[in-house]
Amino acid sequence: MRITDNAGRAIGASVEDFDHTTASENDIEALKETVYRRKIAVLKGQELSPRSFLELGSRLGRPETYYEPMYQHPEVTEVFVSSNVPENGKQIGVPKTGKFWHADYQFMPDPFGITLIHPQVIPEKNRGTYFIDMGAAYEKLPDELKQEIAGTRCRHSVRKYFKVRPHDVYRPLSEIIDEVEQKTPAVLQPTVFTHPMTGETVLYLSEGFTVGIEDARGEPLDEALLQRLFEATGQLDKTFEHENIHLQTFEKGDLLVWDNRSLIHCARHTTTPEPTVSYRVTVHDERKLHDGLERA
Repeated sequence: MRITDNAGRAIGASVEDFDHTTASENDIEALKETVYRRKIAVLKGQELSPRSFLELGSRLGRPETYYEPMYQHPEVTEVFVSSNVPENGKQIGVPKTGKFWHADYQFMPDPFGITLIHPQVIPEKNRGTYFIDMGAAYEKLPDELKQEIAGTRCRHSVRKYFKVRPHDVYRPLSEIIDEVEQKTPAVLQPTVFTHPMTGETVLYLSEGFTVGIEDARGEPLDEALLQRLFEATGQLDKTFEHENIHLQTFEKGDLLVWDNRSLIHCARHTTTPEPTVSYRVTVHDERKLHDGLERA
């Protein structure tokens, strides 16, 4: 296994000659350290079946199965499928996923630490995923804004981008919303926490899932504060040219592994979509999202 940092970039590393079936425990630890240190590791030359992909993910931690069945691979339920390419006339997975800034499972009580994406059908154009390192973004915030959010908590919910399921057709919208709120009630997390693997300070919020912010007493704060944070971190830049935004491209055989604690991401879609299919596996590593969860 050879690991090479992306020259001239704060994010990203390339990993060659990695085989999860023969990798030693030292290899696995080195890979995870690269993910924590460089945020994204791109494993080259990976051509894996859904089952083998899950086995690779299992080497890094405990897999989490997505809670909505329509996203699950029909044979390996732990594999999340994003696809706009029907198989034998049947829709597998869900098309156009993740077209908004978010961290995976940010709306759930126990988010996981590592995300793995294995592209299967890759667009000719507009390939890639946008990322923002929220540790680096926090460091760039003005001191007065850091002071303003100290001790606050953010509320996260899936309600804004929940995708209607096949069985929701013809159901009253109010009934669907009520079910969403009962099944996945909004959760509170610290606006800022210490990354348990690296010790860096991470700003934990996203335009897609963060719906409110409150002070240490639980009193709601003005939504304008969230908008200032979204603006400062680059999440409101529709051109994706903000200095905080990193475009991670990929090619056939690449498998992306990233730090889901400190990165938020946004899928790159266009108005004229091309065929695209990707598989996702998500895993809990040795620690909770932050140490506050371990004490809860």
